[in-house]
Amino acid sequence: MSVEMSREISKRRTFAIISHPDAGKTTLTEKLLLYGGAIQLAGTVKAKRSKKFATSDWMEIEKARGISVTSSVMNFPYNGHLINLIDTPGHQDFSEDTYRTLTAVDSALMLIDAANGVETQTKKLFEVCALRHTPVMAFVNKMDREGRDPFALMDEIEKTLGIACYPVTWPIGMGATFRGVYHRMSNQLLIFEKNADRARPVALKGLALDSPEVVAELGEEMTQSLIAEIELLTGAGDEFDRQAYLDGKLAPLFFGSAVNNFGVQTLLEALIDIAPAPLKRVANEREVIADEEQFSAFIFKVQANMDPSHRDRVAFMRICSGRFERNMKSFHVRLGRDMRLGRPTQFMAQDRSLVDEAYAGDIVGIHDPGVFRIGDSLSGGEALHFTGIPVFAPEHFARVVLVDPIKSKQLSKALDQLSEEGAVQVFRPAHSNDQYLGVVGPLQFEVVLYRILAEYGVQVRFVNLPYGVARWITSAKAEKLAEFIQANSQNVCYDQHQLPTILVDEPWRLRLMEERNPEIQFSATSEGPGMAR
Repeated sequence: MSVEMSREISKRRTFAIISHPDAGKTTLTEKLLLYGGAIQLAGTVKAKRSKKFATSDWMEIEKARGISVTSSVMNFPYNGHLINLIDTPGHQDFSEDTYRTLTAVDSALMLIDAANGVETQTKKLFEVCALRHTPVMAFVNKMDREGRDPFALMDEIEKTLGIACYPVTWPIGMGATFRGVYHRMSNQLLIFEKNADRARPVALKGLALDSPEVVAELGEEMTQSLIAEIELLTGAGDEFDRQAYLDGKLAPLFFGSAVNNFGVQTLLEALIDIAPAPLKRVANEREVIADEEQFSAFIFKVQANMDPSHRDRVAFMRICSGRFERNMKSFHVRLGRDMRLGRPTQFMAQDRSLVDEAYAGDIVGIHDPGVFRIGDSLSGGEALHFTGIPVFAPEHFARVVLVDPIKSKQLSKALDQLSEEGAVQVFRPAHSNDQYLGVVGPLQFEVVLYRILAEYGVQVRFVNLPYGVARWITSAKAEKLAEFIQANSQNVCYDQHQLPTILVDEPWRLRLMEERNPEIQFSATSEGPGMAR
């Protein structure tokens, strides 16, 4: 491997932000971009009157509702490094997109509301990180408001999520009395001042926390409180263990206020200093190391109509190894043929720029003429199948009713494209020509309804179906599977990859089917054609 390639790969940091809705995730994303110089003005999801919307929220429905419903990919330089940041949907109904996104990053930043602590969606997303041993940093947000005691928050994180914490920064006061943080690793105070663009650093080299300089800055009472709290943390005896962090066993902990720009720069610096460069990736055949010469990548997201005027489709690939060059040929493993990767782009939400080269760790969008699916692998010629990019069984179902029958062809195109990008799953019943939609969360129906009309000009309505459970069905014995499908044809559908799926109304009915049909495998997840498990 060349020295240049090794140097370029070591500069990369690829991470996602995970949180419960309303913890301030989109605001934090904006401020990270602002510090990275990627944008000049941070819009917020609330500033609708001035038409300033979050950079990461590019869909019209996101701007209208003030929520993130799809993962956005952003790329920007910072301090000699290249940051690939993915802003994930916070709403639980879009968690499937977040799960897939987490397969494409090397670390995660977990955002926690100082008043609410560890919330339901945070816990679910952390569990995905834990299963993948993804390194996680934690940022306690909204310290400029009244919230929970920092020790109680740290204790809740450790007990609820089962991960140890190491406070890199520690808050000084809270709410109206919030004065900033003490940075334990750099031994300095970072002073919070309202309406300031950045924290004001006060270096403490050679100074004790009870020195006159600190007392003059914080006051006697706050200084003594800080000293007592730092002594408690120090008395616990734990030193920062970067390997434990890389193994997913220790979370570096930071405190701040994203809306006030406080603590954001500290986070960016930690991402460069502590977070991992591109990590190895697991394929069915072998482990793929980032600094291998051979190019390899996988598709983790397909997005249609990012530019509605051109009806384009973009496949987002995570480069796993080697170097990517514009218009290079690559081996499409599933199709078994070489293809040219055209119009490679990197993104600031929907704003894009052409890419001449990229390296392991980078997220690149490539033009999709309709040949890419989520989970597809690309390589320099080797048959690699990257693992762990699941499709989850939906829990909510509806029948599609076309208002204008003359637009059936447009509807089929809309459903095919939306299913390929993972926005919805399409099922076609074995016993009729109907089309069923399946989603993980009911809000997805609203988004899909909106997009079918706005992007494809097709008016439809959805009729709720009585199903609550779906399972992909397979069997080692083809005749047994055929018998089962024939016996249960009223409840069998075929998904967009023509995989047979059984739909039932209640979990107990599924358990009964499993007991009575031991030679049939009922799978709650699928990794694409022929890979249900």
